[in-house]
Amino acid sequence: MDTLHDSSDIDVRRRVAAWLLTCCALLFTIVVVGGVTRLTHSGLSIVEWQPIVGTLPPLNEQAWNEAFQNYQQTPEYRLVNFGMSLAEFKGIFWWEYAHRLLGRAIGLVYVLPFLYFFVRRIVDRSLAWKLAGIFVLGGLQGALGWHMVQSGLIDDPRVSQFRLAAHLGLAFAIYAAMLWVALGLLAPRRVPPHDTPRRGLWRFSLTLTALIFVTALSGGLVAGIRAGLAYNTFPLMNGHWVPPGILTLEPWYSNFFNNLATVQFDHRLLAWLLAAVVPWFWWRSTRVTVSPHARLWCHLLPAVLALQIGLGIMALLFAVPVALGAAHQAGAMLLLTAALVVNHQLLVTADGEQTQLARAALRNAA
Repeated sequence: MDTLHDSSDIDVRRRVAAWLLTCCALLFTIVVVGGVTRLTHSGLSIVEWQPIVGTLPPLNEQAWNEAFQNYQQTPEYRLVNFGMSLAEFKGIFWWEYAHRLLGRAIGLVYVLPFLYFFVRRIVDRSLAWKLAGIFVLGGLQGALGWHMVQSGLIDDPRVSQFRLAAHLGLAFAIYAAMLWVALGLLAPRRVPPHDTPRRGLWRFSLTLTALIFVTALSGGLVAGIRAGLAYNTFPLMNGHWVPPGILTLEPWYSNFFNNLATVQFDHRLLAWLLAAVVPWFWWRSTRVTVSPHARLWCHLLPAVLALQIGLGIMALLFAVPVALGAAHQAGAMLLLTAALVVNHQLLVTADGEQTQLARAALRNAA
């Protein structure tokens, strides 16, 4: 194994993996809280980025009044929430504060153990570089979050859908990187499968994971322009499979980012594609010899997809209430998790079977 300084130390390997999985759980939580923050229109309530000083919330009435006065200078207050009371402001402030506080907590939970593992030489250079890269991505995520908030503090009381999708996509990427490294520590892998059927299934699983990621990004665009509040019918979009206003904007390509009908249609189309491709993948997996763990996750993948599609339909029909919208965002992360575990288990299957063949050869030679 090439990821730890002492390849025989299984306990250490598990400790590092447990730490990364804890960070994954925290990141999962902050993504859900971020969804609630967006759905409650709380994301623009804190108008400054103070990574250190901003750790503490307003602690007295004067501090609350100052925070409220800062918010009253924003276009969201003037154009959307004019006349809001201080009590109402506190209601949206706490969601954004919780989101930022979780971000700071994740930073500490990540960097302090990483420094400990690095200084104690528990991880080798290869793994240290991977972990350092994830930390850099985390720092970029914080900066991108503030860059996103800034877009809603100038003229338009909405954040840019591009920055929102990028913020969500980077969160998914960081989550995927931490989970992948943790899985590698818990179940070491070497090379992709050599036999043609399983190699094809593994490549299929990678394509499927990429499709899930792209679908999640399209969901970020839907959230960014609030396209979920339009066409709240299913399976048709106000009586049409393809809404008539799908290409009304000029230039034509702007429809894919700014047109409510097009953005929602694209997200639905990707969901339909997943609804067809995932069962196909499952069917192919039943015709390939894989390990029991890989088989289990191949069975779980369509179940998680069914849950996610059901949540998406319910959120659409009820015009995206907070609980269903947040659950749908959580479901996207669960679906990505299932796909990543399938990817890894298919690699582990090959490695385990090679070991079994090697042992059989030794027995025959003896």
